[in-house]
Amino acid sequence: MPKFVIERTLPNAGNLSANQLRDISALSNRVLRDLGPEIQWIQTYITDNKCYCVYIAPDAGLIREHAMRGSLPIDSVLEIRTVIDPTTAE
Repeated sequence: MPKFVIERTLPNAGNLSANQLRDISALSNRVLRDLGPEIQWIQTYITDNKCYCVYIAPDAGLIREHAMRGSLPIDSVLEIRTVIDPTTAE
């Protein structure tokens, strides 16, 4: 199943409280349950004004559907082609 990185602009994302992050996560999880098991949220990296989410899904369309249903911003959806880390050099 393809893996994707989703970029979302969310002003002041780095200042969201634990309660706000919990509420956003709960909303995302509700939408994921409605969409079914084909789409999975792996994790999200939060910076000052952006969120970078990693998802597994059959295609980018389902990720965009998730964003639409959850009223979540979405700037780009990029398919991950390869993953490397320090051990790649070995």
